Amino acid sequence: MGKARKRKTAPDGEAGPVGWLNSGASSARGKAGCKKRAGDRGGGSAQRADSSSVGQPGVDELAVIEPAIAGLDGRYKESETSVATTTTGGPPVNGRPTRSSSGGGEDESHRRIRQALTDATVSRETGIVDQHVSRETREDDLPIAKEAKRAVDVLHPTGLPKPPRRRIMCVANQKGGVGKTTTAVNLGVALAMSGLNVLVIDLDPQGNASTGLDVDHRAGTLSVYDALINEATLKEVAQPVEGMPTLKCVPATIDLAGAEIELVSLVARESRLQRAIEAYPDEVDYVLVDCPPSLGLLTVNAMVAAEEVLIPIQCEYYALEGLGQLLNNIDLIKAHLNPKIRVSTILLTMYDARTKLADQVANEVREYFKDTVLTAVIPRSVKVSEAPGYGQSVLTYDPGSRGATSYLAAAKELAERGAAGGEQE
Repeated sequence: MGKARKRKTAPDGEAGPVGWLNSGASSARGKAGCKKRAGDRGGGSAQRADSSSVGQPGVDELAVIEPAIAGLDGRYKESETSVATTTTGGPPVNGRPTRSSSGGGEDESHRRIRQALTDATVSRETGIVDQHVSRETREDDLPIAKEAKRAVDVLHPTGLPKPPRRRIMCVANQKGGVGKTTTAVNLGVALAMSGLNVLVIDLDPQGNASTGLDVDHRAGTLSVYDALINEATLKEVAQPVEGMPTLKCVPATIDLAGAEIELVSLVARESRLQRAIEAYPDEVDYVLVDCPPSLGLLTVNAMVAAEEVLIPIQCEYYALEGLGQLLNNIDLIKAHLNPKIRVSTILLTMYDARTKLADQVANEVREYFKDTVLTAVIPRSVKVSEAPGYGQSVLTYDPGSRGATSYLAAAKELAERGAAGGEQE
């Protein structure tokens, strides 16, 4: 075909939507318009077909294209009118408000939008919030503002009360992966950030607590192995934690993996850590011993040295299966080696609020252990898992995270219980 017939333009000189041509030509409106226009033309169409020159569209093409373009222009105009006008044109129909087709609708819509934005504007110079601003839109209620406030609370905590005497706590649970090391590291940092003197002893051959506190624990480094086997003092092997002047860590090296075998032939093998802690001369408010996931001689040494046991319990069923055996071992040690030991604290870890199982486990533990369970619960958080990769606790890695605030709350509750003498006898 030659030159195409110039199609009609939309109102105000704007071209209609060309992209609708194919769909409009096949629409019911296009077909109806086609039949009507073809009937109106009648014989004139035949005359035009006879007199059409080469390069001009034939009657069939014109009969289809003209009604289609007319129908599309009508739809385009109707679409613009329905979008631009306000919804105050009449009573609701089928639950939806009818749209007004009166002129000036677009200007009214823009005016209302601009007015709403103006009303929501907060003057940073005066700090005055407009009375029409909803509480949900206040800056203090924004997620980033809440996280910033949590970070400030974690980085600048209020001072915690000192215990009347040194508290020695072993963090124990023979099941692995329940958060023993994470709890020992983050509680130690939280207590130290609050002004208390803390000593963390890494008694796990894996050395994860040493990694989390970013202290050197390469092979050949003086470690807790030397304190147990070679009778080195804890003052010699303890290392300061960077950025925490009141926190020190006794690291664990790979040598500790063979310590249980070497301890078998030594005299007073169960109480060697106890003697090392008693000889530590520096002022310490809390001694936290990170135990390995077993009930061997290393864990026995920790329980003989400690007066309290802190048991982290993962909010899953498997974490409850070995709890009875752990409690039986504590009773045996209390009967034969350390009459002062008791389970003073239970901390629920890896709590996932999305699952009913987590609620069931938490409720069962609280019903059985009563007030021994801390009110604070540690949620499952990726920030808690990421922090050791940077040699940090979650409180320094991401102080605004929920994991950081949860461990700070747990440390506060632990310290207040100890100061008030409210731990379970």
